[in-house]
Amino acid sequence: MACERFDSVKVFSATTGGERERLGERITAWLAAQQRPIVLVDRAVVQSSDHRFHCVTIVLFYREGTADE
Repeated sequence: MACERFDSVKVFSATTGGERERLGERITAWLAAQQRPIVLVDRAVVQSSDHRFHCVTIVLFYREGTADE
């Protein structure tokens, strides 16, 4: 399997319950706000926690694209 090229990474993270619930909305708003077309190449979702906090991190790997991609 070939690895697609990416040239940028965007990291979103949330620790509180409310932040975690709105994480998808934050990502959608960020995607909509991009001035240039981008192509999402991959993503990683990571959860970590300790005795008090539960953190969710979503990492988007992307590259600049063209309007027809």
